[in-house]
Amino acid sequence: MKLPSDIRIGVIGGSGIYEMEGVSRIKALSISTPFGNPSDAFMVGSLKGIKVAFLPRHGCGHHLLPSEVNYRANIFGFKTLGVTHLIAITAVGSLQEQIRPLDIVIPDQLVDRTYQRESTFFGNGIAAHVPFAQPFCPVLSARLFTSASSSAIKVHNGGTLVSIEGPAFSTQAESKLYQKWGMDIIGMTTLQEAKLAREAEICYAAMAMVTDYDGWKQESEAVSVKTVVFNQKKNAACAKKIILRLVPEIAGDRHCLCADSLNGSIMTRMDCINQDTRQRLFPLIEKYLMK
Repeated sequence: MKLPSDIRIGVIGGSGIYEMEGVSRIKALSISTPFGNPSDAFMVGSLKGIKVAFLPRHGCGHHLLPSEVNYRANIFGFKTLGVTHLIAITAVGSLQEQIRPLDIVIPDQLVDRTYQRESTFFGNGIAAHVPFAQPFCPVLSARLFTSASSSAIKVHNGGTLVSIEGPAFSTQAESKLYQKWGMDIIGMTTLQEAKLAREAEICYAAMAMVTDYDGWKQESEAVSVKTVVFNQKKNAACAKKIILRLVPEIAGDRHCLCADSLNGSIMTRMDCINQDTRQRLFPLIEKYLMK
């Protein structure tokens, strides 16, 4: 089956996020990649006349742990479909008093505390080092903040998200340490998506939905799956409304560095890249092979 390559907007998050008013002509697309299979089939539909691809990060029924998600296959799949703008919806804990459960944060920084995940498409015959000082696309993040601010929920513009390995929640000592470091929110999935999206030259922004106070706030209820799921369900309707407002606001032209992040980042001489690597990474490096 020939895959479409003209879908510019992708959404990654919960499995029901594409089940919203206004999404029509939905069909499932199963994509295989050189990095294995994505978390699930991509759900492709039309939203206000704009083609959008949705993917449940943890698969149907949420059966994948954060460390089991095939981030490379997920992002490569979006790239194959032609996606240039990717919005990630993610559940996080708060590490600061003023960021309350059920708030939304549009983070602008990341700290990596994961240790057993693949975070790059490169290696095996090609070396590349992309700029990552601003891990989220500032243009897309600004549009996401504007769209989210139209909701009745408190939205925080900016903040540092620390990504941990999991799957267990933090110890109280870890939670307090991250707080002292100046971290604002904590999650388990965003770091790899942001890095790989940058390598794929995809604009990436995250809508972090706060579900709890992690483990540092002793007087609050201890974080648990029950708490997270309960607050996730409360946030779901709001997330859908934000996506509905945002999609038509994403312009086709890109005025950010994400679109050319591989320009000058590939260290390996093009004539030294073997054929297998060229074929494997062709959707990512095609325009640079011609130089």
